[in-house]
Amino acid sequence: MSNKIKIGISIGDVNGIGLEVILKTLSESRILDYCTPIVYGHTKVASYHRKALGLSDFNFNVITEAQLANPKKANIINCWEEDVKIDLGVANEIGGKYALLSLEKATEDLIKGEIDALVTAPINKHNIQSETFKFPGHTEYLMERSGSNDVLMFLLSEDIRVGVVTGHIPIADIPKSITIDKIVKKLVLMNESLKKDFWIEKPKIAVLGLNPHAGDNGLLGKEEEEIIMPAIQQAFDKGVICFGPYPADGFFGKGSYKQFDAVLAMYHDQGLIPFKTIAFSTGVNYSAGLKIVRTSPDHGTGYDIAGKNLADPTSFIEALFAATHIVRNRREQEELLKNQLRSGGKIIETAADTKDDAN
Repeated sequence: MSNKIKIGISIGDVNGIGLEVILKTLSESRILDYCTPIVYGHTKVASYHRKALGLSDFNFNVITEAQLANPKKANIINCWEEDVKIDLGVANEIGGKYALLSLEKATEDLIKGEIDALVTAPINKHNIQSETFKFPGHTEYLMERSGSNDVLMFLLSEDIRVGVVTGHIPIADIPKSITIDKIVKKLVLMNESLKKDFWIEKPKIAVLGLNPHAGDNGLLGKEEEEIIMPAIQQAFDKGVICFGPYPADGFFGKGSYKQFDAVLAMYHDQGLIPFKTIAFSTGVNYSAGLKIVRTSPDHGTGYDIAGKNLADPTSFIEALFAATHIVRNRREQEELLKNQLRSGGKIIETAADTKDDAN
């Protein structure tokens, strides 16, 4: 039990559906078979949401630090002392303030190795802004805090995996933000993640074009010929098995994504609209390329249904399982490498040869 994976959970906006999906997830006893959950928040805030949901039989094990977590219980760490006024469904400064306190403490423990992975409940990207949080979202914040050089927003489900070259930026800024170097880096990150985190031996990646009909031989734009195609060739020369650029509409419309292990889109909506259409309730957002493991559900704060017991926890459950699987895969890979070094020999049969794809 001491080797059981510890998953930290930040609660997100206290006025949204974050705690609802967290409580619904942790009330399922099967979760404790996979990991030891540790929620970063406050018992009083959790109790408020628990009563709103009518979960009278559910209780947290209160601890002061992650090392004291009970592997047979859902644990919680109090991250502040004062009482919090909750206004369900309201976007206000209170929601942002306590979302940040939860995230900061959970991230601190993650970086110190007190927990093995972090699952983040949804934040409001506006009300969380402060002197210590000036980022477009979780992804950029965690990249800086973990000291990582780059990160790939990677959306996962059983049916499809989609990454994006550019994330939370205005549409008007996309063309000038897409460069050969950036595309190559994202393809390398995606390829490494598919091998390391999901144990796919030879990942096959599709790359989308930027313009309609992938530029139509330069008639509708030059980015495909001048930037995307050279980037695909450079990545291929680095050992990344990638193809394209494909016109996004026909690619998804014909189901061509089923022939690939992952898809790299040029911008946020190009990748996320089809992804959410295909896997809205089960999708997981994974920050690939970081030194730490972080996942999140593929939905927002849900102010419109907060407190109404309508939030579907499926995506959060999948995020929890994905984090657990990725940590386990990384651990096993590290152990294989240690054994290889100790033996001084060569691993002929790799983990990827013997293990099925774990999503």
